[in-house]
Amino acid sequence: MAMKRVSRRNVLQRGAGLAAAIAVPCFTPCLRATRAGTTAGERLTMGAIGLGGQGMHNLKSFLTCEDLRVLAVCDVDANHLQRAKQTVDAAYGNQDCNVSRDFREVLARDDIDTVLIATPDHWHAILAIEAAKAGKDIYCEKPISLTIAEGRAVADVMQRYGTVYQSGTQRRSNACFRFGVEIAQSGLLGRLRELHCYYHNGPTCPPQKPEPVPDGFDYDLWLGPAPYEPYTPRRCHGTFRWLYDYSGGQLTDLGAHFNDLAQWANGTQESGPTEYEGWAEFPKDGLFDTPVRFGVVATYPDGVRMIIHDETEPGRGPRGNKFVGTDGWVSVDDTGKVTASNDEIMRRLSGAQRGYEYMMGHHRNFLDCVKTRAKPIAPPEVAHRSTTTCHIANICLRLGRKLTWDVGAERFVNDAQANGMMARAMRSPWRL
Repeated sequence: MAMKRVSRRNVLQRGAGLAAAIAVPCFTPCLRATRAGTTAGERLTMGAIGLGGQGMHNLKSFLTCEDLRVLAVCDVDANHLQRAKQTVDAAYGNQDCNVSRDFREVLARDDIDTVLIATPDHWHAILAIEAAKAGKDIYCEKPISLTIAEGRAVADVMQRYGTVYQSGTQRRSNACFRFGVEIAQSGLLGRLRELHCYYHNGPTCPPQKPEPVPDGFDYDLWLGPAPYEPYTPRRCHGTFRWLYDYSGGQLTDLGAHFNDLAQWANGTQESGPTEYEGWAEFPKDGLFDTPVRFGVVATYPDGVRMIIHDETEPGRGPRGNKFVGTDGWVSVDDTGKVTASNDEIMRRLSGAQRGYEYMMGHHRNFLDCVKTRAKPIAPPEVAHRSTTTCHIANICLRLGRKLTWDVGAERFVNDAQANGMMARAMRSPWRL
C-alpha cells in the first residue's frame, strides 16, 4: 500500500538525522511526511543531480517552467557544476543557485520537492530509492536501472512511498510516436504480428592508457557502486554507456525508448515477451564491451514478436518503430516522420501529430502529476517492465543462447546462470 503523502516541507526530526545520513552511503528509512497534492498555481522546487549532456538538456527545459524553481545543482565534475549554475542563474537573473558535489546534500534539503536524476545508468536505482526515502518526487533519466533486480527494487520502493516517478522516456509524450501507438491499438492494422525497434550499431574504442584524474572531478564518487577501474576519459561522461559496468550499450540506451513504445503499442506495458533469441558481435579488444552489431527477436505468448535491429532498413530512415499487423503497418522515426501502409491511416494524422518535440511535454506531465498525485505517462512499473526486455536481450546475447522468461515470477526458466545475471554486486559501501 502506498504511503499517504502530506506536505514534505513539514518533515519532522530532519536536522540531526539527515546530517548524520550525509556521512554514510545510504539513508535509513525513517518516518517522514510527504506531499498530498498542491494547488495548480503553486511553485514547485527542484534539485538537479547529474549535469552532463542529457542532464543539461533536461535542466534547460525545466527552467522554462514558470511553476518550478531550480534551487540546487549537483555533479561530481566541477566543470559540469559550474556550467549548470551559470545556466540556472542566467535563467533567473540572480546568483542564488546552490552547488554541491554530493547528492546526499541535495536530498537532505527540506525546501526541495523534486529531483532531476541524469547521472550515468549505474547510479539511477540508488539515487531514485534514496530520493524517495527523502520525500522527493523524481524525474529520472532512462533506463530505470542497470539490472533487472534494481528495476524491481525501484518500482517497489516508488509504490511503497507513494512517489511520483517519471522515467525519461520522453518519446511517450511526443505526438508522432503516440500516433503510431494509437494506430497499433486501434485495430486498423488488424492483429499485430511484429513490433520493430530500430537502433544504431554500437561503437568500439581502442585500448586506453590510465591517466591521472583531472582536478575537480570526483572519480571515486562517479564510480560509486561500480567496480574500481583506473581512470581514463573515455570511461566517463558521454561514453560510459558503451561499458557494461555502467550501462548496456544501445540495447538499454535506445531500447529503453523503442522497446517501451513497442510494449505500449502491444498492450503489454506491465508484462513482456517470454522467449528471447538473437546474435551479436562484441568488440574484440579495447575499452568498450557492449555489442557492436546485434539482432534480437523477443516473442510474446500470443506469438507477437518484438524485433530489435541494430541498423535501420535500407531507405527507411532514422531510428524509430514500425508496427506491423495482418492488415497493414505504421512507422514513426526520430525526425517525426510518419508513414503507413494505406491512406486511411495517414488521413488520421493531424498537423499536431507531425514532427518531433524533444522534452517539454514529458516534463510538463511530470510537474502536473506532482501537483495532482496522478500517475505520470512513464511510471516506474512500466519503465521497469520495458527496461527488463532490454536487460534480457543483453543477457541473451552475452550468454549466446535462447532464454525463456517467466513474466509473472520475473525469473528465467530453468537457467541458473541467467538468473545469476539479474543482479550485480555493488562496490562497498554502496547498496540499495
